Amino acid sequence: QAPLVESGGGLVQAGGSLRLSCSASGRIFNSAPMSWYREAPGKEREFVARHWHRGIDYADSVKGRFTISRDSAKNTVYLQMNSLRAEDTGVYYCKSDFSGTEYWGQGTQVTVSS
Repeated sequence: QAPLVESGGGLVQAGGSLRLSCSASGRIFNSAPMSWYREAPGKEREFVARHWHRGIDYADSVKGRFTISRDSAKNTVYLQMNSLRAEDTGVYYCKSDFSGTEYWGQGTQVTVSS
């Protein structure tokens, strides 16, 4: 089983919402910083949000629209995305920073139509 598995992507109209999920194996989830990144066509992968022991961080472009949360009982981290814009389109990746090693999921596609 892959250590990180994302789901919840899809096609949505501008202004709509999606909730992404990232299911992690317990070993790399517990107490580890968990982050979301995205990669738009022709662009570099960029940071979106992070949930870690120092709190929660967001990229300026998603502040007030996206919310990251985690459910330790389910070893799952979520990304609630509201007021979606065309520029939010891309492949969204989940990342765990566990014991000095980065673990990435396979990504889930989010497409926002304008």
